Amino acid sequence: MPPPQPRESDALSWIREALRRRGLPGALRYYAAGTLELLRDLTPTRRKSRYSDIDYDFDHGVDTTWATVSLRTRIRELLSEGQYQPTDPVLFDQILNSMPVPVEGFTFLDLGAGKGRTLLMASKYPFRRIIGVEILAELHQAAQQNIVRYRDAQQKCFAIESHAGDARCFRFPAEDLMLYLFNPFPEPVLRQVLANLHDSLLAGPRRIYVIYHNLVHEDVFAEQHWLHPMRRTHQFAIYEAVAQR
Repeated sequence: MPPPQPRESDALSWIREALRRRGLPGALRYYAAGTLELLRDLTPTRRKSRYSDIDYDFDHGVDTTWATVSLRTRIRELLSEGQYQPTDPVLFDQILNSMPVPVEGFTFLDLGAGKGRTLLMASKYPFRRIIGVEILAELHQAAQQNIVRYRDAQQKCFAIESHAGDARCFRFPAEDLMLYLFNPFPEPVLRQVLANLHDSLLAGPRRIYVIYHNLVHEDVFAEQHWLHPMRRTHQFAIYEAVAQR
């Protein structure tokens, strides 16, 4: 079932939330640092370097690169405290090949799916279905277009969905899940998403694995005693979710 639409997903609501969580001084520091980084990305050298991930798009006739994200979207990413960054295909294969169980029969779920590259890469594997959720409508629209345009002779799963929505409002499907998180949220949002996942697991026990890529908030996962670490590298960690109160 598609998730609800984002809760007040406009610039003012994100700013209000930042002020509530960080306070005025903290919010100003965050936005100042983010604006400075955004300006650096507009320099010719930085703009050129952003195209280093474009080979995947040429191979599959899609637009999943970070290089073509508009300035307007970059600003909205800053306000929402998230930034789209596509996963490297080689690393993604490494992650899925590290799973402690076969992926067949699982639903692959990417929260903070951006333009949908991870959804497309997951389709090379025999998942039951593939679902992405993205809060920024422009990135979600790009993901929908990429799903239609994508072609790969190795594709095994054709049931791919992308939804616009706030991950905190997402209702986890009552089926075996492999949840992929490429550090898509600030810490409070991550805590809420994991709490929702735990509640869903208690309401309907099933097999759930969580893949956390880019271990910025690894301490949050360490606090979740219902998430048992299965694999870990310096780039990603895999957890098994176990229903326990």
